[in-house]
Amino acid sequence: HYLETRSSNERLETKDKRAVFRDHEDDSLGACKDKERDRDRNGSRCRERDRDWHHYSKSSGNSRRSSRHRHRHRHHRSHHHSDSIVCTLGEGAFGKVVECIDHEKGGARVALKIIKNIEHYRDAALSEVEVLEQINSLDCDRRYACVRMYDWFDHHGHICIAFELLGLSTYDFLKENSFQPFSVNHIRHMAYQIIRAVRFLHKNKLTHTDLKPENILFISSEYDIKYNPKMKRDERTLKNPDVKVVDFGNATYEHEHHTSVVSTRHYRAPEVILDLGWSHSCDVWSVGCILIEYYLGSTLFQTHDSKEHLAMMERVLGPIPTHMLQKTRKKRYVCHDKLDWDVHSSSGRYVRKQCKPLRVSWFWGS
Repeated sequence: HYLETRSSNERLETKDKRAVFRDHEDDSLGACKDKERDRDRNGSRCRERDRDWHHYSKSSGNSRRSSRHRHRHRHHRSHHHSDSIVCTLGEGAFGKVVECIDHEKGGARVALKIIKNIEHYRDAALSEVEVLEQINSLDCDRRYACVRMYDWFDHHGHICIAFELLGLSTYDFLKENSFQPFSVNHIRHMAYQIIRAVRFLHKNKLTHTDLKPENILFISSEYDIKYNPKMKRDERTLKNPDVKVVDFGNATYEHEHHTSVVSTRHYRAPEVILDLGWSHSCDVWSVGCILIEYYLGSTLFQTHDSKEHLAMMERVLGPIPTHMLQKTRKKRYVCHDKLDWDVHSSSGRYVRKQCKPLRVSWFWGS
């Protein structure tokens, strides 16, 4: 499995749909509806995450991509006929990723991302190529955990990008291990590599904008199996927790147009939801959500509704700062400088049940 091997359409906001219950229903009816909704949410979570193998989130703005690659030197390498396909690693709306043998490099295995000959996906792929070329040139010594691009070419309108072959995504490993959390030592190791990679991007005026567990891949996903007598099942333990950050199709330079919505839903920062503008800090928020997911084995903010998402943040971190609520363009989320949220509604009960406050004091923006 390679490059964004989980499908993330569950996290795509363009189709955010969720039933909203009446706020003034009686308690007994509300309790029944809560149970029904919990079953629906839990049952649909994996189905939605597996619905599509890959997506370009709403941050993939045509205006940014077209303007960027319009001015680039459009020199494509010729197709390498010495490559032979071993197997398909994954498919999605954008195209597919296949494992190949590069006979010109002594039979080395590579992952080849083949993009559909559709303008939107071509533009996104060319944007990713440009970012990867810069990242590779700035990190010749491979000190940072960013995926390596070996080559790229245009084959009859299909942009093809050759990458180093990696293991499972961190999400796929969690899924195949029955969503058992990673060990604290492994989380610490992965966190160090992810944070260094993100800091490297930020120092070079890039924001990834779509960090999530499926865009963090293990270099090798080999594991040992150990029986857990408490859970009465076999569990997997990684042999090597080294990771790399992938999918730079949505990466944005500081000087480029910043679309209003970025990041996949569950990892979206509050300033993005409140339409306050965003910068590198949106990546930092995403990293925090990722690390908590590694520790819990489940997504922290399981929702598709923006106001409910903000309520979950308040439940975990405390009240959103007044100055953020005063400046937001999303006035429908605010009432008297506070989040307009009914804790006694069915959604309010769901948030209270789903999210627990942090045990330590938290200061927004500190």
